[in-house]
Amino acid sequence: MLALAAAAGRLPFDCQSCGACCSYSADWPRFSTEDDAQLDRIPAKYVAVNESGMRCDGVRCSALSGEVGKSTACGIYDVRPDVCRACMPGDDDCLMARRAHGLPTV
Repeated sequence: MLALAAAAGRLPFDCQSCGACCSYSADWPRFSTEDDAQLDRIPAKYVAVNESGMRCDGVRCSALSGEVGKSTACGIYDVRPDVCRACMPGDDDCLMARRAHGLPTV
């Protein structure tokens, strides 16, 4: 697994002990490429009032539970938006969010 991550240019970060990308910016979890069927599967309590993306509490996605940098989980992981699916452990967005939270990037 480490070899695959290194070959892909990504470090092996564990999302369930991080959550930084889910609490980085209220502007990040925006809907853009989802179709209506995908959006209909996201519980309304997690959708922003203007329906442009996920509802956030400050910069933290309302679907995120746990403590960033320690233990986190996504309450809608199976139906999460495309922007959430696109963020990969160790990619530029991941590292940017980890830096913002003072988490290791190497």
